[in-house]
Amino acid sequence: MKLLLASNNMHKKSEMSSLLLPHQLVLPQELNLKFDFEENGSTFIENALGKAQYLFDQSKEYTLADDSGLIVDVLNGEPGIFSARYGFHLHNRQLDADERNRYLLSKLEGVPDEKRSARFVCAIALILSNERKFVVQESVEGFIATKPYGKGGFGYDPIFIVENSNKTMAELSGEMKNQVSHRAKAAKMVLKIIEEIEQRKVMYVC
Repeated sequence: MKLLLASNNMHKKSEMSSLLLPHQLVLPQELNLKFDFEENGSTFIENALGKAQYLFDQSKEYTLADDSGLIVDVLNGEPGIFSARYGFHLHNRQLDADERNRYLLSKLEGVPDEKRSARFVCAIALILSNERKFVVQESVEGFIATKPYGKGGFGYDPIFIVENSNKTMAELSGEMKNQVSHRAKAAKMVLKIIEEIEQRKVMYVC
C-alpha cells in the first residue's frame, strides 16, 4: 500500500518506512504538495489526526501521520505535546535536539534517579477516506539520564533510558529500537490494521 506521510522530515520517513515494510511511504514534497500544519491539539492523538486530515484533504491519497513526544512525570508531563518546540521561549526560535536535551536536563538538576521516570508516547493516524479513519497510540516507559549517551536515534533518544535495559534509546541498535520504541509499537498496530484491510479486499475479489 502507498501511504502519504504527513511530514517534511526525511529522517522520519526513513524510520517509519523501516517500521511499515513492505508498504511505501511518500512525502508531500515528492508529490509537489505543501505541508505546513500548525499543531494546536491538546493531545498526541488530536495532533496526529489533524495532520493526517489536513494532508488528506489536499491529496485524497491514503495518508499517515504521527505525533510523538516525551512525558516527564516530575515536570508535570513536560515537554509532552510541545516536545519538538520545547524551550522555544529561550531564544524565540526552535531549539535543535542538543539544545532541547540540555534544557530538559537543566530542569532536572538535583532530581534523584527514582523521580526521573518518563515515557515516550506515539500516536499514529491513518486516513483512507473521510469515513475510514484509524488512530492508535503506544508508549515505552523509562527514565531520564543525567547526561546524554549514545550516537543513534534522534531527538530525546540520548537522554531517555529504556526501562529494564540500562541503555538510552540512542545506544540501542536499530533492530532493537524497532522492537521496543513507542513508534515501533504503534507502527505494528497500524500494520495489523492494514493487513486486515487488504485481506478483506482479497476476500471481496474472490
